[in-house]
Amino acid sequence: MGKQSFFDRFVPLRFRKSVPVVNHVALHGAIGMGSPLRPALTFKSANGVLERAFARKGIAAVAITINSPGGSPVQSALIHARIRELADEHKVPVLIFCEDVAASGGYWLACAGDEIYADGSSIIGSIGVVSAGFGFVEAINKLGIERRVHTSGESKSMLDPFKPEKQEDVDHLLSLQADVHQSFKDLVKGRRGAKLADNDGELFSGAFWSGRQALARGLVDGIGHLHQVLKQKFGDKVVIRNVSAPQGWGLKRLGFGAQAPDFAASAIDAIETRAIWARFGL
Repeated sequence: MGKQSFFDRFVPLRFRKSVPVVNHVALHGAIGMGSPLRPALTFKSANGVLERAFARKGIAAVAITINSPGGSPVQSALIHARIRELADEHKVPVLIFCEDVAASGGYWLACAGDEIYADGSSIIGSIGVVSAGFGFVEAINKLGIERRVHTSGESKSMLDPFKPEKQEDVDHLLSLQADVHQSFKDLVKGRRGAKLADNDGELFSGAFWSGRQALARGLVDGIGHLHQVLKQKFGDKVVIRNVSAPQGWGLKRLGFGAQAPDFAASAIDAIETRAIWARFGL
């Protein structure tokens, strides 16, 4: 082995122009819903770290790991659009790595990648829209509770869980869901194109698959993990630089000055978030 130069001994690999650097961002969690202990994944929470990841000049790529069962379609669309905007602005390829699950809104985010990879056992897909709730009409009748609702606008209390369900209200909800679903389908078709094994049918039925099954359907480009794939693409000396949101300074970093949590709302959010993960056995 040849003698190391001063440069080789003391200059970190990530500062050498000859060594490829890949910035890595983790987008984890339910989208648009969370709790004090599990913050929501939103455009606001993701934008800063994404901007930092793309800002460094000379990087070979940005890698994004996704572990999300979905959530808000609007927040999914905003984060997806921001990733593509930054990728086009900086002319940097985006490589997506799906972990336990990239389903529904999580797969919406994955489609921001130029290439998508998954573990063979990852859960991928669920390209659909769902709305779920409960009806308590009989319960409040048995308890002798009188429901009092006053509205300005005949549809303001639409789908109230304490009132009998009306078919016209259900039809309106289904129409709204169909519109959002169409946007999701258009995005997947636009991003995956000819890679899709089936341009309609079961792919957009809301079903989900393992990583290997998703590969056969063209929803992902390969089976592989972050370090393995990046070394194959950029060589053994590739530097993977984890990028996270800045913590800031002062009292907020120590937990002072933060708004007191609404524990009742947080409990409901936690239940809803748990239900989304549970759909995929997680």
